Amino acid sequence: MPKKRLKGTVISDKMEKTVVVEIERIKEHPKYKRRYKVHKKYKAHDEKSEYKIGDKVIIEECRPISKEKRWRVIRKLE
Repeated sequence: MPKKRLKGTVISDKMEKTVVVEIERIKEHPKYKRRYKVHKKYKAHDEKSEYKIGDKVIIEECRPISKEKRWRVIRKLE
């Protein structure tokens, strides 16, 4: 089974070897059909601490690295 990949923005790089990535997606209300944005934050592993706040990155699912880290940063976009 292929691993999930998500695109998002780094919103925090204060931890060692970890960045917080915010994923934004658009949902549609089932009754009123209005579209709205939903945000979710993921902690992702960044071995060399090379990604900074504001970077657009791709994260990939991986084995649990710590209590909350189940994602790893693959690469930077642009």
